[in-house]
Amino acid sequence: MKKQYEPRVLLLYPPEQRWPGMMVKPNGSLAYPALGGALREIDCYVEVYDACIGNDDDNIEEFYKSKELPSGLVRTGMSDKRILEVVKDFDIIGITSIFSSQETMVLYCCELIKKHYPKKLLLSGGVNARWRADKFLKKGFDIVATSEAEETIQEIVKTYRKGSKNWTKIPQIKYIKKGEIFNNSQQGKVIMNLDELPFPAWDLLPNERYWKVRRGHGVAFGKEEDVKYASMMTSLGCPFKCTYCHIGKEIEGSLTQGIGRFRIKSDERVMKELTYLKNELGVKQVFIEDDSLFGRKKRAIRLLKQIIKLDLRLMDINGINIVHLLKKGKPDLEVIELMAEAGFTDFSFPFESGNARMLKKWSSNKWDINNTDIKGLIEALKKNNIRMDANYIIGFPDETREEVMNTIEFAKQNAKWGVDTSGFFICMPLPGTTMFDYCMEHNLLDKDFNIDKMNWRKANMINTPVSPEELEELRDKAWEEVNSDEWKNNRRELIVADPVTGEPSEWNYNDGGE
Repeated sequence: MKKQYEPRVLLLYPPEQRWPGMMVKPNGSLAYPALGGALREIDCYVEVYDACIGNDDDNIEEFYKSKELPSGLVRTGMSDKRILEVVKDFDIIGITSIFSSQETMVLYCCELIKKHYPKKLLLSGGVNARWRADKFLKKGFDIVATSEAEETIQEIVKTYRKGSKNWTKIPQIKYIKKGEIFNNSQQGKVIMNLDELPFPAWDLLPNERYWKVRRGHGVAFGKEEDVKYASMMTSLGCPFKCTYCHIGKEIEGSLTQGIGRFRIKSDERVMKELTYLKNELGVKQVFIEDDSLFGRKKRAIRLLKQIIKLDLRLMDINGINIVHLLKKGKPDLEVIELMAEAGFTDFSFPFESGNARMLKKWSSNKWDINNTDIKGLIEALKKNNIRMDANYIIGFPDETREEVMNTIEFAKQNAKWGVDTSGFFICMPLPGTTMFDYCMEHNLLDKDFNIDKMNWRKANMINTPVSPEELEELRDKAWEEVNSDEWKNNRRELIVADPVTGEPSEWNYNDGGE
């Protein structure tokens, strides 16, 4: 009988790096409950370690300390020494890289672990990792998942158990062997029925520590609120093809087998997950991170009613678009009233642009700016006591100065109608997007661009109709002119207090940014 090698798997979330003045929001990744559930399904031992916030063996006050990096960014989280202590007893280490901003720290952790433990099997996945897979493999990762990884990680563990490192039959991965990169990306299939996915293992996350620091991604908590939140996804993919989003490129699936296609969990499966979060983990607030919850509007309405029925508070919805709040160009009062009843108190308007040409060419033409009752929509949200942020993108690759000014004037009008605050974001062509490919083809990005310098406050493109210097000036001026003095002063002076000691942390909004 062949010996079975039973691996211990650690899913590692790296320390965070941010621009100075930006708040760190450690809430882990939804990838880890999903992967943890998949590993439990095959009886594999798995733990999660979030090196941004640590676990019960770490002093939570370490989270509030930071270290300036040579890049000018700031690192927040546990030390190298602590990370090496944690990974020592595990055979397989998975490190996700969903966002481009994570890349540097993910690769840093990979190199750190490989240097001290060269025999450990290092895996990566997530949007950024799959589009930068060759770089990740050359930096020390053994395998990169190029699609959704629940089945992939199961197959890797099954192969490992046989004492083998022959990855040739595992679909939807890139891997390295003797310095050569092999590509199995076109093998396998995408799961269309999301009910087939393993039940997420939320209990693996350091939930109590997340709740203590009160800084969830996309979540705003009141000062007196009893914080016990969880993030979840009820669907995957999106029907839109925005050029600055990876999904627009992944719908077709040259690399990814079409994982960008919109797919859903059944109402029954969602209800099961919501019930678990409330009854087993004691969750009171839910943040839905779907890329397009309202991809099927009638279904979304049913889910809002489920949340109300369970007496959970809906904190926020990622990926909601203006068109989802409309019916024939007018406010959809049923949806807006249900959102309010579900506890929804803050909404970020993804206006994106005040120009029909930009919306059509770069933003998938998601809404018709010329045939939408914007004033009525703003008034309907205000009537339901929903506070409104508005987000605008300026500096599209071919956007003129006149078009930039149109967006700024559009923002001013919306503010007069009742939008509370406005954010202005300089367009970022991130790797893995159609826009990135366009910019590289048209010499709008340096060939050796630095991903750490990609920031929505800074103009990253070159050779554009509006110069980088002027674009940054316009962004800063817009932020100053459109937002109220009271809000700007509060934003600048906001000090995030240590929930343990009550002492102010060093993190503050002192730069006038969002």
